[in-house]
This record gives sequence, C-alpha cells and structure tokens, in this order.
Amino acid sequence: MVLVIGILVALILIAALSFVGVRNSIVGARNSCEAAWSGIEVQLKRRHDLVPNLVETVKGYASHERQVFEKTAKARAEAMRSSGVGPSARAEQRLTAGLVDLRAVAENYPQLRATENFRQLSTELAEIENQIQASRAAYNADAQAYNTKIKIFPNSLVARRGGFEPREYFQLEEPTDREAAAVNFGN
Repeated sequence: MVLVIGILVALILIAALSFVGVRNSIVGARNSCEAAWSGIEVQLKRRHDLVPNLVETVKGYASHERQVFEKTAKARAEAMRSSGVGPSARAEQRLTAGLVDLRAVAENYPQLRATENFRQLSTELAEIENQIQASRAAYNADAQAYNTKIKIFPNSLVARRGGFEPREYFQLEEPTDREAAAVNFGN
C-alpha cells in the first residue's frame, strides 16, 4: 500500500513539474514574440518620424502634388495610431503606398533628387525599411515558434488552460498595382 501511494505521489509530482515546465516554456515563447514585436514598433516609429521631413522636402519642389502629400500624411497619422499586429500591418501598408506615390513625384524632379537633404532622408528611409523587414522576419519566426508550441500535444492542454492565444503574423504585402514598395529615391 505504501508503495502504491509512493508511486501515485511520484506520478502527481512528475505531472505537476511537467505542467510547470511546459507553461514556463510557453510563457518564454510568448515573451519572445512580445520582444520581437517591440523591435518592429521601434522601426515603425523611426519611419513615422522620418516621413514628415521627407514630405516637406519633396513639397518644396512639387507643391502642386498636394493630394499625394495629404495621403501620405494621413497614412502616417493612421499608422501612428494603430496598435496590434493586424491593424498595424494594414496601416503600414497604406503608408508604404503613400511613400511609393511620394517616390513617383520625386522622380519627376531631378534637382530634388540631387539635394543633400533629400539624398540623406532617402538613404535613412531605405535603411529603416531594411530594419523593418529584418524585425518583421524575426517577429514572424518567433510567432511561428510560439504558435507551434501552443498547438502541439501536450502543450496544447496547458495553453488552453492558461489562455494562451495564437499570435498573428506581421505581413506587409507588396502593392499589386504599383512597382515594388522598396523605397529608393534614385540613390
């Protein structure tokens, strides 16, 4: 009888330790997703901060392109207000489209592309775009690992009880009716 009780206690202890280990593993994966999302937010904020300078620089040369400037400014404001993966991705997609339009305007003004300020802003924006892509790849990899972790057995039992929800991927689709959204203002 003592042996049976000892075995039951050992099994309960093993199950409890396994539960704690799985839960801690899921929490760690969730925290990695949150850290990676924070990296994306930092890069998006850098881009948001750069857009007004770029718009003002182009506006000085192409003041009659008011609609493009307004669209870009509105998209920037919307992107700054958005939160969460899905809403941010949609807002950033609209901002990217605005930047593509801004680039198209800038290509009509060779003297604008030749200015030091414009070249510097263009280079900085291209670097930020590269950082956004790298951060997005890191976040999506963490989200995939987390989503897999919470869906496999027996982790799925722990995840369900702990309220762990799948993470949405951060997707930025290329505009289909325009040229690629890579921002390069003639450098």
